[in-house]
Amino acid sequence: MFVLANTPSIANQFLAELRDVSIQKDQMRFRTNLQRLGKILAYEISKNLSYKIQEIETPLMKTNVLQLDEKLVLIAVMRASLPFYQGFLDFFDSAENGFIGAFRAEESKDSIEVHLGYCASPSLEGKTLILADPMLATGKSFITSIENLLKNGTPKKIHIACAVAAPEGIDYIKSNLTIPHQFWIGALDHGLNEHSYILPGLGDAGDLAFGPKL
Repeated sequence: MFVLANTPSIANQFLAELRDVSIQKDQMRFRTNLQRLGKILAYEISKNLSYKIQEIETPLMKTNVLQLDEKLVLIAVMRASLPFYQGFLDFFDSAENGFIGAFRAEESKDSIEVHLGYCASPSLEGKTLILADPMLATGKSFITSIENLLKNGTPKKIHIACAVAAPEGIDYIKSNLTIPHQFWIGALDHGLNEHSYILPGLGDAGDLAFGPKL
């Protein structure tokens, strides 16, 4: 598991601004910081992908360069993930794309239920899947999303990318996902409260990025 906040870098400032209630009032800045983290995590993921040597011609001579040699599919979990996902798309601009509409149902006293309202993706068979969602709380929405995506084929590996994650969600995914996978996290937080919200977390990423919903 890669945790970006474990290394001193400018990314920690972006994470701090995402959490800070005084800065959160600026929706555009919140979206920008999510996109920045997406770009940084995309770069880190790119170090773990496969490459091939390819000859290109410069104005002066031919030379060999490394070119990405994987078929990528980017999946955005709407709506909160859209700015975060855009950071990945800015780097992996030739990737195929899919979209998931997963949301929490009304809370019950016993458990958190996740409903899937929308799922669209290309074939995943033998491809590398990058699933981008800024918040990983219980992990149930990730597993529900992946189970539905697998109807379109089995990827060779899944990269799960989040801005903020709770240990409970990490453990839940590890226990329920058999496909090879790797976590790419902006910050690993302390845990979940009694309502399954991440602590310290950052609030509702969708509302902070796009405004409150009815």
